[in-house]
Amino acid sequence: MAVYAALFLLVAGVAGVITVTAESPEVAFESPDYELSSGDTFEVNGTEYAVAEIAEVEEGGGGHGGSAGTSIVATLEREVVVDQSETWANESTVTVDDRQWRVEIAGDDPSAFTLVEVLDRQAILEADDNADNETVARDDGEYVVVTEDGESTLVPANEYFPAPEEQSYATGDSFQYNGQSVTVDQVTTGQAVIVWEATQTNTIEVTNHATVTLGGADFVANFPDASTLTMSDDIEGYEAQVAEIDQFQQYNSGLTRVVILALFSVVLLLSAAFVPSRY
Repeated sequence: MAVYAALFLLVAGVAGVITVTAESPEVAFESPDYELSSGDTFEVNGTEYAVAEIAEVEEGGGGHGGSAGTSIVATLEREVVVDQSETWANESTVTVDDRQWRVEIAGDDPSAFTLVEVLDRQAILEADDNADNETVARDDGEYVVVTEDGESTLVPANEYFPAPEEQSYATGDSFQYNGQSVTVDQVTTGQAVIVWEATQTNTIEVTNHATVTLGGADFVANFPDASTLTMSDDIEGYEAQVAEIDQFQQYNSGLTRVVILALFSVVLLLSAAFVPSRY
């Protein structure tokens, strides 16, 4: 019994030492295609990307008192040009260069529209010390009361107020709107459509050991530390490393079971040694 118990203890000891001292392999790219930090820019097949941030984020907790873990996530940004448009209905009011304009479209088959300035009559009246701040209506029209040298005169509104400015644009014409150049794309009896190009920022979140497609190419991401992102297009090499890690874990799990079974066998043998003989 003692010999067998010692043998099982030896087996458990050897398996335990191997389990404790064995180093688990980790995914690592010897020659990554990209090694990046926050703020870096890089290009993939003519497409430029920027690393906006590499940060640790909290994952969901396990519940029932379980603590939340952390993972590393890199945020990549890419500037893309997108087409944008705006529709102006006939007789609507739009703001161009901080001024109000009325959209006017004439004809049954129009190819152009006109912006007619909307005068701020109230501001014009308040700026004139000789004019009343309100117009007056008579049977024959609208008037402005102008007082000079104590004598009031009715001036027709269409003579008092300046003629509104007009700007006409045909299909294909360009003009400045909200600080950018826009082009008249289409004009119908009911509306005018203007188009322009704008820059839009698209973001991509990259997690550890995830496969990400950039510029039409696939890469595997890895974080050797909390501030560095490496990416490699060697997908087969990555999968081989993952298989090696899985194999190590299987071997390690098997050795752990050997330790448990060997120690259990020692206990059984020692227990059997003290069982009294019936003979």
